[in-house]
Amino acid sequence: MLIKEPLQKSLPRIEISLSKIQENARILCALYGQRGIGLMGVTKAVLGEPAIAEAMILGGVRYIADSRIENIIKMKAADKFSTQFVLLRSPPSHAEIIIKHADISLNSEMETIRELSLFAKGNDKSHKVIIMVELGDLREGILPADLSQFVKETLSLPHIYIIGIGCNLACHGGIKPGNKNMEKLSDLAGSLEKEFHIKLEIISGGNSANYDWFKSTKSMGRINNLRIGESILLGRETIGRKQIPGLHTGAFKLVTEVIESKKKPSLPFGDNGQDAFGDNPSFSDRGIRERTIVALGKQDVHMQGLTPESPLTILGASSDHTIIDNENHNFKVGDEVSFGLKYSGLLSAMTSPFINKRFVKDCDQEPVHSSPALPARARLNTNAETELK
Repeated sequence: MLIKEPLQKSLPRIEISLSKIQENARILCALYGQRGIGLMGVTKAVLGEPAIAEAMILGGVRYIADSRIENIIKMKAADKFSTQFVLLRSPPSHAEIIIKHADISLNSEMETIRELSLFAKGNDKSHKVIIMVELGDLREGILPADLSQFVKETLSLPHIYIIGIGCNLACHGGIKPGNKNMEKLSDLAGSLEKEFHIKLEIISGGNSANYDWFKSTKSMGRINNLRIGESILLGRETIGRKQIPGLHTGAFKLVTEVIESKKKPSLPFGDNGQDAFGDNPSFSDRGIRERTIVALGKQDVHMQGLTPESPLTILGASSDHTIIDNENHNFKVGDEVSFGLKYSGLLSAMTSPFINKRFVKDCDQEPVHSSPALPARARLNTNAETELK
């Protein structure tokens, strides 16, 4: 079924300012570049949206990186990029398609690299790898004691080229990047180069969580690359979620509409049981309050990732209804309500097939480009509203 809506009323929607994303990328590339660090722009939180990747490239990032090969395929299909694409997660079952579509991949399993080598040879292609090292966060990575043997085996494989090593921090275990682990990664790079007579092009020290280390350390050591997503997209570092000076934190705005607004008791009445998600919620009695329901729910977005733009209180949510306290705002049915987005909110909302994507000159101006709520071919430059077919 084809649903046609006026551009300005397509709801719920994310309004995206490409100019703010590009400006964030430009500022960060200049900042880190002053001390010899280049950036990979990470697009996994925005579902590999080609227009956002283009904004990052225009801002100066050297590579585009994503965890999903499907996103890389979509961005390459846009046929607007001369950059190299980096796959951040390499399942062995995807080895053949990785060889066809990714220039570089991050790896920590020999089985996967063997598969990559096999298909690279079969397709008469070369594939570059960055070997990931475990430095405490306990997500992916080879323990330092096992790194030498791993590199030795990798170097023996045809059509595979080691261009660097890297580490991941502050994702699973919350371990901060600091002088100790950055110096360890630098030392490992030097040891590998000396042992195997190779030159490592990339020493990737981490991600948006590296900002505080970068600002405080006296020496970068061998670190010359970071994989940056959230700082470019949302203008924040990811240890304390503080705004980085000069960056935009409002490049994304989630807009939905009021579908009910009534005065009701603040305390549910009747016999208590579980809610729709198996929880036993508790409530405070605040008397009769003006309560508003908006057309948005847990099926659309991670609720803890929303920040109401007005001083509203989110009272709760079900799969497709979100209830907010409207005592002092007098919202009416049909009114629009806006939310800022944290990383989890951005990730889930951009992935939702029910949320339309609108590119705007600025988040306070009219949309100039749209992507449908459901998947479609990538587009970069169009002024016409996209129809869902």
